[in-house]
Amino acid sequence: MEKKQNKKKAVCIMSGGMDSTLCAYMMRKEGYEIVAVHFNYAQRTEQKELACFTNICDALGTQERYVLDMSFFKQLGASALTDTSIDVPTGGIEEGVPVTYVPFRNGIFLSMAAAIAEKEGAEAIAIGVVEEDSSGYPDCREAYIKSMQESINLGTKESTRIEIAMPLVHLKKSQIVQKALELGVPLELTWSCYKNEEKACGVCDSCRLRLNGFAQAGVVDPITYA
Repeated sequence: MEKKQNKKKAVCIMSGGMDSTLCAYMMRKEGYEIVAVHFNYAQRTEQKELACFTNICDALGTQERYVLDMSFFKQLGASALTDTSIDVPTGGIEEGVPVTYVPFRNGIFLSMAAAIAEKEGAEAIAIGVVEEDSSGYPDCREAYIKSMQESINLGTKESTRIEIAMPLVHLKKSQIVQKALELGVPLELTWSCYKNEEKACGVCDSCRLRLNGFAQAGVVDPITYA
């Protein structure tokens, strides 16, 4: 029987959302021990996302968990997710980079995940970025994530070799829903809404993308909408 300390580890950045949850389940299926990392960054739905993360980790059986305070994002502002004076758009998905983009968020998250990966002796960092069927965030692009992988390996110990896994990057939301159902991902525990913590609004970009994915997959979203 393989000893636990010899099992390969993956640091999974987990928001409590559908994409990052599926990503963690995919890494577990590939034989990785999951080190779960969640960031509280003063986003509007911070408490809901944290509760979802905790419940998902329980469902995964993940013992190793990090919850990091990144509240400086509120001081930075410049995003409807962290600055309540900027309204979350509800009129439909627009062209270009939306006001819900948090400046360089994934770069900062990956940097922290790299520090944890080096400490834990992890071989991989997993992030649930989606390039083709997303809100148009520049830090969700495959080329960018690959460049971060190179930078992380240049800036860590020679013995540290980290791969950044992004298994969803070229999937559509409907394919993400289908894959999640195949792997038994508890989608009822996940949260995508940018605005609300009780019932999902159904009209922000993230809700629209999620609902469209479920509709195209031909299944009903198990979470509650306003």
